[in-house]
Amino acid sequence: MNKTQIDSFNIVGIKTRTTNADMQAAKDIPALWQKFMEDNIANKVENKLNNKVYAIYTNYESDYTGAYDIIIGCEVDILGEIPENMIGIQIPDCNYEMFSAKGKLKDNIVYNKWMEIWNSAIDRKYKADFEIYSGDTNEADDTEVKIYISTN
Repeated sequence: MNKTQIDSFNIVGIKTRTTNADMQAAKDIPALWQKFMEDNIANKVENKLNNKVYAIYTNYESDYTGAYDIIIGCEVDILGEIPENMIGIQIPDCNYEMFSAKGKLKDNIVYNKWMEIWNSAIDRKYKADFEIYSGDTNEADDTEVKIYISTN
């Protein structure tokens, strides 16, 4: 876990609203990832800055037990042309604690790291938290996913 300041950045992608209650997010988030991959969303985003894919958690109703939005998309230089059925969002400047999930995605490394985060005593801000995936991440390969938690 590392503390860091991150300047604002822009994301264009697709969104759904979900909650961790009754394991609803365990259905909604994989479905959103499937849509992102099947519809080749990354290739439809214009003005991308890199090939990384972001999963943004924002618009929290309360804390991690309430409803929130998840947006899966790519970082762009400007929020200009946003393709149909996508959204653009600016993530504001904020202090973050960075966590790293290492291993194979199919082994639930990201979910397991979130369980650790939820059970920690971090002074969370609940503004915008996010994960960063390299553009060539494969479920079966060893990888590292960085998770940034907004803090006070």
